Amino acid sequence: MSAPKPRILCVDDERNVLDGLRRTLRQRFEVHVAESGAAGLAAIGEKGPFAVVVSDLRMPVMDGIQFLTQVRGCAPDATRVLLTGNADLSAAISAVNEGNIFRFLSKPCPASSLIPAISAAADQHRLVTAERVLLQKTLLGSVKMLTEVLALASPTAFGRATRITQRAGAIAAQLGEPERWQMEMAAMLSQVACITLPAETLERLYRGETLTAADQAMAERLPEIAQSLLADIPRIDEVRAILRDQDAPPEGAPLGSRILKAVLALDVLESQDVPPETALETLQARQGEFDPAVLVALGATSDEAGGAEQIQELAVAELRSGMVLVDPVEASDGRLLVAHGQEVSVGLLERLANFSQNVGVKEPIRVAVRTTASR
Repeated sequence: MSAPKPRILCVDDERNVLDGLRRTLRQRFEVHVAESGAAGLAAIGEKGPFAVVVSDLRMPVMDGIQFLTQVRGCAPDATRVLLTGNADLSAAISAVNEGNIFRFLSKPCPASSLIPAISAAADQHRLVTAERVLLQKTLLGSVKMLTEVLALASPTAFGRATRITQRAGAIAAQLGEPERWQMEMAAMLSQVACITLPAETLERLYRGETLTAADQAMAERLPEIAQSLLADIPRIDEVRAILRDQDAPPEGAPLGSRILKAVLALDVLESQDVPPETALETLQARQGEFDPAVLVALGATSDEAGGAEQIQELAVAELRSGMVLVDPVEASDGRLLVAHGQEVSVGLLERLANFSQNVGVKEPIRVAVRTTASR
């Protein structure tokens, strides 16, 4: 089976030029056309994504540079190519230098020049997207494994990490955040420094209880410790920024930081057995502390999740990956094994099976089983 043709969008206000581009490129590419910058942006929204966006420079209302600059914002992975006449050479060079386009081509552009240039642009798109997928999968997979291992050391901390990751990812999707993986990674790593806290201090912190002076001093150092632990992981500057600014005022903080701040605060209230609806109303009443748009999305995602799960009481042997623990799981001797809200994974199943055979696990275990997709 042959690979699908790269999808190309050509934008020009002259129909005969678009017809010529279509004839020249259609054997190698899936060609779409638009007769203005506004129509091009609409096509990206309705028919995208496109590997390459080709635009004429001189168009009425919105010229090619203005159009491709907007394309860079709404479709950053698309490789941008500018068609220009010789008289516009300085403008084209300026556009290249400013990073708005990948390449410019002089009009009229013969097929012998046009086809290789568009092919190179499509190759560039393929490289960019492949690198992003590899980065996301590699980093997210590594971080997920790290959090599962660290969950053995602090079930409470990483139970919270699991809960807020699910919520933060849902909110990011609700708000149309394109780099959702960065948000989810930040949420997963947000509790990593908590393994340095004594268990009693961690419980008081998570329940929002009054801390002693010593507890407060340890808690205040958590962001610094987290930054230090993550300093050697490459290419997660945006993730570190989310963690660094999570306590900043909403006006100056990245969207990821605003989301993280809200889901953490909600989790604290729910850890005090405050009902979800009341907890959300409490956050809404703390004016100026949280981004109102984030709280609206938080309420919407909570409504979507409601009714999508069925509560069951199961033995350890009946648990399956993907179930979510409604209550904490304890060993027969009272030791906390897994915090509530954590999703059952292969590693967690193995751990519970081992404890069940050697120490014993309190059963039945209450879990939520998804009956419909909630994400």
